[in-house]
Formats: sequence, structure tokens, C-alpha cells
Amino acid sequence: MSAAIRVDLAVAFERAPLVAERVASRIRPADGPDRIVALARAELETFSDAEKIAVLNAHPRIGAGIASLSTLSRQEQGTETDPATLAELARLNGEYESKFGFRFVVFVHGRRKEELVPVLRSRLARSRAAELATGVEEFLAIARDRLAKDTR
Repeated sequence: MSAAIRVDLAVAFERAPLVAERVASRIRPADGPDRIVALARAELETFSDAEKIAVLNAHPRIGAGIASLSTLSRQEQGTETDPATLAELARLNGEYESKFGFRFVVFVHGRRKEELVPVLRSRLARSRAAELATGVEEFLAIARDRLAKDTR
């Protein structure tokens, strides 16, 4: 596999080098974003809950300070700084992490932070198992979007 593909995987699976490494060992040169994400999903299914949680906890918080975000995360989350929205996200993130024991991960997909507040609120009503599965799927949606952008 070329170094460029490995770099793309590292960016797509940012802060989850074990996922990128395992996918890199199985990828074929013609594989597109859907196949790569399917490989990542299969790898994540072999992870223990603790390993899945580590992947989610490595992800930046929604509404986190700009200094803690990578360039891609900054672009994806935007630079919106409405103090009331940021305060509500910080409160809800804390409640979520206290309840579930891992970080809230969501595919932002161009939504403003204020649009994510009701998403976070609704996900707080779910079970821990459902949220762990959803968090992993959201992580994969972010990676798929990043991979698709690389192929455009």
C-alpha cells in the first residue's frame, strides 16, 4: 500500500491509529470510501467495549475550544462561538459523559452547533449500549465523509 493511502487513513480515522492501522493492512488499492468504512466497521466489531470507548474518547468534544481541534475538526465543527450554545453543549457533554462513561460523537455534516443541542438531548434518553453503537457509527460516518472528500 502506498504511503499516501496510509496518510489518508490516518486523517480519516483521526485519533484512532489502531483502526487506521488495521484497515490499512486489509485495504486494496481500488477500495473506495464505502469499502474502507465497511472494513473499519468489521474491525471495530472485534474491539472490546473498552477499546471502542477509547476510540470515542479520543474524538474532540462538540463545542470544544478551537485549540483542542485538528484542522479538519475545526472545519467540520465550524468556529461558531455563541456563548449560550457553547455553555449548553458543555453542560450536556458533561451530563452525557457522566451517564454513559464516554464522549458524545456525532457527524456534524455542516450543521451549526445550535442544531446539535437537541440531538445531544435526545441521545441522553437512550441506553448505554445503544449510544455506544451509535457513537461508533457516527465515528464511521465522519471517516466516510473525510474519505469521500479525498476522492473528489
